[in-house]
Amino acid sequence: MIDFSTIAKNAETTQLIALALAEDVGAGDITSKLLIPEDATAEMGFVARGPMVACGVQIPALVYAQLGGAEVQVRAQDGQLVQAGDVLAMARGNARTLLVGERTALNIMQRMSGVATLTRQYVDAVAGTGAVILDTRKTMPAMRALDKFAVTCGGGQNHRMRLDDMVLIKDNHIALCGGVAQAIAAARTTSLKIVVECDTLAQVEQAAAAKPDRILLDNMDVTTLKKAVALVAGRVPLEASGNVSLQTVRAIAETGVNYISIGKLTHSAPAADIGADITFA
Repeated sequence: MIDFSTIAKNAETTQLIALALAEDVGAGDITSKLLIPEDATAEMGFVARGPMVACGVQIPALVYAQLGGAEVQVRAQDGQLVQAGDVLAMARGNARTLLVGERTALNIMQRMSGVATLTRQYVDAVAGTGAVILDTRKTMPAMRALDKFAVTCGGGQNHRMRLDDMVLIKDNHIALCGGVAQAIAAARTTSLKIVVECDTLAQVEQAAAAKPDRILLDNMDVTTLKKAVALVAGRVPLEASGNVSLQTVRAIAETGVNYISIGKLTHSAPAADIGADITFA
C-alpha cells in the first residue's frame, strides 16, 4: 500500500504542487492585493460539502509549505467517511497567502477524495464476494501516486504503478511473440510477476497451462467469465477487466474471479465537493 508520508517527500509531488501554483497564480493574486490588507491574518477551513471518503487531507499543508505564511492542522483522516460540514483541515496565517493557495489545495483534495469515494462504492458493491477491486494506469498525468493512494483510501488495491514493475502481456505482445505460451516463456527470464491478458477461452487454457502469476480476462461477458473460472479451476488467480460499472461489478464478482480492475476509478471519478471557508483571525 502506498504511504502518504512517502508521497509527501517525493520530488514529483513537490514539483506537481509548484507547477499547479505557478499555473494558477501567475504574477500574483491581484484581487487579494487590492482588497486584503497585507498584514491581515485569517483562518481557512477546508470543509466537506457532502458525504465522501476524505483523501488528501494533508495537501493544504504541502501547498502552504511552499507558499509560507500559514500553519495547517489536519482535522480528518485519509479514508475516513465524512459528512457535509466536517472540516478536513484548518489553515491559519496571512490572509493573502491563504487565498493564494486555496484553489490549488482544493483541486487536488477534490480529485483525491473523488477517487477514494468512487472506489469505496465499487468495494461496497462487491462486499462478501471475495473479489478485490484494482486500479489501472489510467490516471491523471503527473498525479499517479496521488490517484493510486486515493484508491487505497477507498478500500481498493493498486495494480502496477509503472511499466517496469510487472510483466503484463497484452494482445499485441502475444501477436508479436506468436502465441500465449511463447510470450509467457519469453517472460520467464525476469523475477517480476507475470500477468497475461486473454480474450478467448482458448487463450485462457493455454495461459493456465503455462501458469503465469495471474490471467487477465479482457472484456468477457459474465457467461464467459464463469466458463473461464471453471476452466482454470483455481490453477491461476483470475482478473476481470473491461466494461465494468457499478451496475455490473457485482455480477462480475459473483463469477468467482479474484480481481476486478477498473479504469473508471481514476479516469472518470467526479470531483468531491469540498469548499474553503475563511474568516479574519
